[in-house]
Amino acid sequence: FSLKRTEEMEEFILENGEVYRNPTEVKMSQIVLPCHANHCQELSVGQLLKWMDSTACLSAERHAGCPCVTASMDDIYFEHTIGVGQVVNIKAKVNRAFNSSMEVGIDVTCEDLFTDRCWKVCHAFATFVARRADEQKVVLKPLVPHTQAEQVEYSIAAERRRMRLIHDDIMTDILNNTAFQEIALDKEAECHAIQTTVPAERTRVESVELVLPPHANHQVNTFGGQIMAWMENVATIAASRLCNAHPTLRTIDMFHFRGPSSVGDRLVLKAIVNNTYMNSMEVGVCAEAYKGEEPLRHINSAFMTFEVLDDEGTPQPLPPIRPEPKDGKRRFQEAIARKKIRLDRKYIISCKQTEVPLSVPWDPSNQVYLSYNNVFALKTLATRKNWVLSHEKNKVTLYTKEENRFLCFRIESEMEVPAERAFLLLSDLSRRQEWDKHYKLCEMINQVDEDDVIYRVVTPSVSKEGKVQDFILLASRRPPCDKGDPYVVALRSVTLPTHLPTEDFNRGEVMCAGFTIYEVSNTISYYNQASSGVLPYISTDIAGLSSSFYSTFCRCSQFLLKNKDMSSNITSSSSAQ
Repeated sequence: FSLKRTEEMEEFILENGEVYRNPTEVKMSQIVLPCHANHCQELSVGQLLKWMDSTACLSAERHAGCPCVTASMDDIYFEHTIGVGQVVNIKAKVNRAFNSSMEVGIDVTCEDLFTDRCWKVCHAFATFVARRADEQKVVLKPLVPHTQAEQVEYSIAAERRRMRLIHDDIMTDILNNTAFQEIALDKEAECHAIQTTVPAERTRVESVELVLPPHANHQVNTFGGQIMAWMENVATIAASRLCNAHPTLRTIDMFHFRGPSSVGDRLVLKAIVNNTYMNSMEVGVCAEAYKGEEPLRHINSAFMTFEVLDDEGTPQPLPPIRPEPKDGKRRFQEAIARKKIRLDRKYIISCKQTEVPLSVPWDPSNQVYLSYNNVFALKTLATRKNWVLSHEKNKVTLYTKEENRFLCFRIESEMEVPAERAFLLLSDLSRRQEWDKHYKLCEMINQVDEDDVIYRVVTPSVSKEGKVQDFILLASRRPPCDKGDPYVVALRSVTLPTHLPTEDFNRGEVMCAGFTIYEVSNTISYYNQASSGVLPYISTDIAGLSSSFYSTFCRCSQFLLKNKDMSSNITSSSSAQ
């Protein structure tokens, strides 16, 4: 079916006049009653997690057409609490389906019926796996995005999936870093030197729950949300034992369900405070299950961050923790590493694109998140609508778009080279000076991995008297995840301590740029969210006073054709499964 968008409202109208609604969208509204609340007359986070999981599961099952189970949940940041008498509105929809798993986006808002106010509580991404009763493998049907928002989430879901798969590797790399180990040891020594530390053993909690039919789905598997609610309960007790107060849960780190649980299981839940910071603490929780005399099965581990707030909502200082020997020290150090990961993810990924600085400091520990943000920004820009045609010459078109005080441009043309070959050639920036006169020098600084490289690029001065410019660019390339996806080469500025600005060069910055290459339509598009350092090179083209963009793209096409069949030392990264 076709869609048309009304300019006044964020809604899409079908040809029959009906408002389009995502077929996987599920909504739940619950009024918070005293039985749902804690001692502060606020909605228990455990209860909220159960509602979120149920809503997301129903959305996943609507797409799969069969039962689904929770596989994982990304980081959750709780921005506000919810009081008794207020209404919780939860909306979930499938963002993308892979082979047998799918990503579901969850939005939670709160509504005050008396003041007619509504505010955001949290946003989360959950992964569900389809499971038939006969245990046969389920191959999910593809999800077709229709609106701009759906196209953005669909495109970025593949990048989020990639990040989940390497989450454990990031943790291992940080823990093995020599500089980090020194910081962790110094932190531990500081805690031992303070007389008022709280022994970690004092915060230890262990509790058991019997899984009954009301706790399970129609396949008698324990609801993931129910397990999370029980884990939140013991974590809150552990946090309370440290501070002798009522803590507030602020974040839950990304976690994965390691195995299933079912009706009749005894679920053993263990929690302990791993580390404390100035105004927050991390609590680790482990869930294990058994039946009869069988050994314990690991179901899930999660890490939750709590704060203690005063009457005005200001976080209060917390006493330092004294870790136990051996495992306690390991948990203490891992908590420091997770704090860094948490800050990197929140700073680079969770904030809006307009809130991210042009050049973010790069280091190996935040590389994954910078790469994600790099690809996310380009894919988001590529899905924007209402581009304005500024110039066209021999099927090479220049489009512009003003948004959020930034001028973006897009240059598009057909190509006569296989998409994969064009992708390999264009992702190697060291060869760009062969066709782009704006690249006077391009040197590789760091081959981060097979998909990410950091370059230093030197460009000519925009005026006769001015200095030449240089850029430090992170180039992230991605092959298609599914048929119909584009090849992506994303560029953005980063900061390196080894390559600081010098007096001989004006340091330029690239906010968002790169190529998308579609095999189906045989088209190549170049995007750039023009910063002050980039705009002078394209301003005359945008004003219609020049067509240098056309000659540049012609040289690019000639470069691709010339190297169409030549062997290259660039190896293509394997496509996501």
